[in-house]
Amino acid sequence: LNFWLFQVFFVLGTTLLVFSIVKIFTNNKITEAIWNISIILVLISFLFFTGNIILRWYVSGHAPWSNGYEMLVFVAWVLLLCGLLTFRKSDFSLPLATLFSGALLFVSYLDWLSPEITNLMPVLKSFWLKIHVATIVSSYAPLALSAILGFMALLLMIFKTKNTEKVINSRIKELTYINEISMTIGLFVLAVGTFLGGIWANESWGRYWGWDAKETWALVIVIVYAMLLHFRFVPGFIRSKFFFNAFGTIAGFGAVCMTFFGVNFYFSKSIHSYAAGDTPAFPIWLWVVLISIFALTIVAGIRDFMVDKRGDKK
Repeated sequence: LNFWLFQVFFVLGTTLLVFSIVKIFTNNKITEAIWNISIILVLISFLFFTGNIILRWYVSGHAPWSNGYEMLVFVAWVLLLCGLLTFRKSDFSLPLATLFSGALLFVSYLDWLSPEITNLMPVLKSFWLKIHVATIVSSYAPLALSAILGFMALLLMIFKTKNTEKVINSRIKELTYINEISMTIGLFVLAVGTFLGGIWANESWGRYWGWDAKETWALVIVIVYAMLLHFRFVPGFIRSKFFFNAFGTIAGFGAVCMTFFGVNFYFSKSIHSYAAGDTPAFPIWLWVVLISIFALTIVAGIRDFMVDKRGDKK
C-alpha cells in the first residue's frame, strides 16, 4: 500500500502547494473548492495509511517501528499527522507535510531498506520498544516539519518582489511562528525520549549512558536545537527570520538525519545498529540535494539582506 500512497501524497501535496501559493494573491470559490477536496483526500489517504500500520502491527505481533524501514514509515505517518493538526494555522503546513511524507515513503521503498517482517532481537523484546522508540521517532516528525517550513520560507524570501513584499512577509512571519512551535515540541519530545532511553539502557545493559554513537548523536540533536531556539534571545538575531529558518531548521535537521541514517547505516560499531539495514553507498543525488540547499540558503540570505537594506533606507 505504501507504494501507491507515496504517489498519492506526491500528487495531493503538489496540488495543495500550488493552490496555497495561488491563495496568497487570490481566493475564489473554485480555488477554495479544490483546496477543500484535496484536504479531504489527504485525510482519507491518512486513514488508509493508519490502517496499514495497524495491520503490520497485528501481523508482526510487535510495535511496527523496530527497524529502519518501519521507523521511516512511522516518521512519515507522524509527519502527516502534524500537517493535519496544523493546516488551519498555515496554508503551507499540510502541503509540505504531505509532500515530505510521500518522499519518506519513496525512500522506504528503495532497495536498501527491507520491508520484510522478521523476528525481534532479544534486546527489542521489551515494553520500552513501544515507549522509547515511539517517542524518539515521533520527535523527528515535528523537527522535519520545521525544516520544510523553513525551506519554504527561504523560497518565499527569494521570490519576494517590491510589489509582493507585504503579503509575502506576512506569510514568512506565519511560517516562522509555526516553525518555532514545531521545533519546540520536537525538542521537548526528543528530550523526554532520550531520558526514557536511559531507563531502557539501564534495564538492558546495566547502565544509563554509555556514549554509544546513537546515544551521543541523540544528545547532539538536543543540544543543537536547544541552542537554535535560544538564539532568538540574542540581540541581532531576534529580528532575523532568515537565520532562524536557514540554520534553525535546515541545518538543525541535518543533525537528525545524521542520527537516523548516519549512525544506523554507517556506524556499524554502534550497539543500536540493530535498527539498520545493509550499508548503502552515499547516493549522488543526495550530494546534489545538499549543494542545492546550500546554494538556496546563500541566495535567500542575499535577497533578505537586500530587502532589509532597502527597508532601512526608507
